[in-house]
Amino acid sequence: MLLVSYEFIAFFGLLVLCYYLLPGRFQKYLLLLASYLFFLSGGWKTVVFILVTTVTVWYLGIGIGRIHTDCEREIKEGGFGREEKKARRAAAKKRCWRLLLAGLFLNFGILAVLKYTNFALGTVNGILGAFDYREVFGRVDWLLPMGISYYTFQSMGYLIDVYRKKYEPEKSLLKLSLFVSFFPQLIQGPISRFDQMSEQFSTNHRFCRKEFFFGLERMLWGYAKKLLVADRLAKVVLTVAGDTERFTGAFVLVGMLCYTVQIYADFSGGIDIAIGGAQALGIRLPENFNRPYFSRTVPEYWRRWHMSLMEWFREYIFYPASVCGPVTRFSKWCKTHLGNGAGRRAPFYSATILVWLVTGIWHGASWNFVFWGLLNCVVLLISSELAPVSRRFHERHPAAADSRGFQLLQIGRTLLLLSVIQTLEYYGSVSKMLRMLVSMITDFSLTVFMDGSLLGLGLDGGDWMVAALGALAMLLVSLAQEKGAIRPRIARWPGVCRFLLWFGLFLAVLIFGTYGQGFDASQFIYNQF
Repeated sequence: MLLVSYEFIAFFGLLVLCYYLLPGRFQKYLLLLASYLFFLSGGWKTVVFILVTTVTVWYLGIGIGRIHTDCEREIKEGGFGREEKKARRAAAKKRCWRLLLAGLFLNFGILAVLKYTNFALGTVNGILGAFDYREVFGRVDWLLPMGISYYTFQSMGYLIDVYRKKYEPEKSLLKLSLFVSFFPQLIQGPISRFDQMSEQFSTNHRFCRKEFFFGLERMLWGYAKKLLVADRLAKVVLTVAGDTERFTGAFVLVGMLCYTVQIYADFSGGIDIAIGGAQALGIRLPENFNRPYFSRTVPEYWRRWHMSLMEWFREYIFYPASVCGPVTRFSKWCKTHLGNGAGRRAPFYSATILVWLVTGIWHGASWNFVFWGLLNCVVLLISSELAPVSRRFHERHPAAADSRGFQLLQIGRTLLLLSVIQTLEYYGSVSKMLRMLVSMITDFSLTVFMDGSLLGLGLDGGDWMVAALGALAMLLVSLAQEKGAIRPRIARWPGVCRFLLWFGLFLAVLIFGTYGQGFDASQFIYNQF
């Protein structure tokens, strides 16, 4: 069941009605039932995987918490000396570490086997093929559970936090099950922390008119992004990427820019639907975007795009990797043999490379996503090395550096660079991407924009106008959000104006959305991740 489907709208409408009619103490049971019904819509056979993750994380979390508690009680009652206390805590931590590793290996192992087996087998076949061996391994047809990357990361974050004693383990299997499977964030996030959600799942939520309509408004805005903009521009991207012999030069630029707008409208639209749906139920999910296309540098962009995932990587991979034993020893070696500067940089470089390898693999089980991750890594490391130069420029020329023109230049440069990197996602190989980018320079012609050639990319003039107006509306909303949240300001408008705005947007989605009889919603881009 996709978020953009008639089935989901009916499902969500019935859920909201029952949710607020039920006594508050039963709401969490209804949410859990609804979440599993939503999950089962993707195939009943896959439910075993989310059950395994939920039960093992619940059981291991309680085990880790019990070891911590028993150790502290023994220390308190035993009257041990300082060294004995230290030894007992170290022994307890070692036992907890074993339980944590068991949970990580089991659950990440399930994710790896289901999502990356064919990638691994294809790579082995490719290597053997280079030595004239026939294809040894055939593809396997694994069932891939809905949202497995998201619920696995979210539940492993919970287990790591319990190990770090950030909070006590959850004793209620029901409550933890709801945290792992809460349906609005199941398909494409955001990835939540247990301490953000625990109290909300325990609270009785009375109907709040303001929060309910704020949630519906955000859902409507998400549907507009998806159906008016993203799914329209998807036709252009597929057309350009599908015939690279014909569509070169300026067409490459058009496809690249369309994909940049499409992926933002698609992903942020889906997140708007998820966050808005949860808000209509009285539950706040973490934000996942902070106007990333206004970023002036690539590092800033990745702090503002898919923020919950980037925070997860930073918290659970980057920081632990930068201080782990092997990296510390490597840093000392670099300091001894290459100088203090290399020694200081080694932890940052090592952890950054690891994070972006994982980021690339997480985004897709293919080598083009690995290269995409490493390409982002290279750009980030270069940005880090050039940061002192940028600081000196700001210090020496503060007026120029703070001018609006220079800021717009930085934003344009960053957006263009990221658009180029993103071409790897739809061309699928480094060689094809480079060939197309070169053709954009050697075979560029402005006549493409004036002779009607753009009408051969799958959209007619009306479609181009709807997509352009939708993209313009997204830009204007983002600019308005620079001054603060926009929905509370709209809420202060006269009732007639509010009605005309939201009903007008509803009609626009209904009339101009990319669907019709026999509507089959397009997959969200981030569903595949």
